[in-house]
Amino acid sequence: MPAADLTTTVEGEDLCAGCATDLSRCDGCARHTRTSHRTSQDSLLCQDCVSGWTRCADCDTYSHDIRTAVGGRDICENCADEYTTCDDCDRLAIDTYRVDSGNRVCASCLDENYHDCAECFNVIAYDDIYCRDCARPEHDAVHYYDYKPDPDFHGEGPLFLGLELEIKTPDARFRDAVDTAVDHLGDLAYLKEDSSIRPCGFELVTHPMSFDYARTRFPWPLLNRLRSLGCYTDTNVGIHIHVSRDGFDSPAHAYRWLKFVYRNQTQVTTLARRSSDWALFSPSARSRVRDFAKGERDAARYEAINVRPEQTFELRVFASSLTPQQVQAALAFAAGSVEYTRHLRAADIARRRGWEWAAFTTWLRTRPQYSPLLAELEALACAS
Repeated sequence: MPAADLTTTVEGEDLCAGCATDLSRCDGCARHTRTSHRTSQDSLLCQDCVSGWTRCADCDTYSHDIRTAVGGRDICENCADEYTTCDDCDRLAIDTYRVDSGNRVCASCLDENYHDCAECFNVIAYDDIYCRDCARPEHDAVHYYDYKPDPDFHGEGPLFLGLELEIKTPDARFRDAVDTAVDHLGDLAYLKEDSSIRPCGFELVTHPMSFDYARTRFPWPLLNRLRSLGCYTDTNVGIHIHVSRDGFDSPAHAYRWLKFVYRNQTQVTTLARRSSDWALFSPSARSRVRDFAKGERDAARYEAINVRPEQTFELRVFASSLTPQQVQAALAFAAGSVEYTRHLRAADIARRRGWEWAAFTTWLRTRPQYSPLLAELEALACAS
């Protein structure tokens, strides 16, 4: 064909009029092209004219008005209507999540800057511990829940006890309660937050004490003073007593103690004034006391006796209390049961029913240092 009758395409091909009609025509330069690109304005542009435009990752059209979404996706203005703007990074996101402040944030910002409230499932900034609903008063003397100073031993061993007493307080009296506790405790104990104490309160944690030291030197009037400030306890808070592993003569002694506690579940829970999911007498734990006595620590935490701590056994059964006799009885049971099983032998078990609760209470009656325990047992009608 004569050259004058040929049409040259954007790609440089010479075509007759019939073949050229089968091709698209660029709305920018009006030339024919084999490759056309649709824009967000619904026009068609050739490869040359589309230079400088950006392709939308969602609809595949080209646009001058592009926004970058989370993950680096380029989105045109039309598709952007399907997205939500993250209030933190100002980028577009298909999914955003509501946080405690009321903002909505993308998954990337959520992972980097937020976590769950210590009390509930509300999402809060990493620098915060509680959401607005669960926020509790603060005091410099109340440490974070993971605070754990070096132990300062009080009294003579080998058996030492560490008391953890969970206490609830009215919001308005929180600071007064903390100040009062600090004034009475001195260097014997410290205060911590604990997620199980809500809506407001603290955990009183003592350094390791011998039973005699705890009995005679712990500031027992503090408990009555806290009660006068409106502090209280209920079945949702407890007393945990850490019993030093070094206080046992041998693995056999630890075995006898563990077995004695688990064999007398009914009486122990009566004395403890609660039966709790936080301190289970589970069949699996009961069946493994021999392994635990030998040092096995791979076990659930929320058992009647938590064996996971490296240096202690944690007796978790007791309901919390601000009544001195009840707290003294808890300490006396921890110490007394260890001492009772220290010299318990096969003959005692076979001939004198040494595993039974009555044998233990008979042993207690000749030892006045455990009188608060015996008084509590009599008050609860389980002293025999």
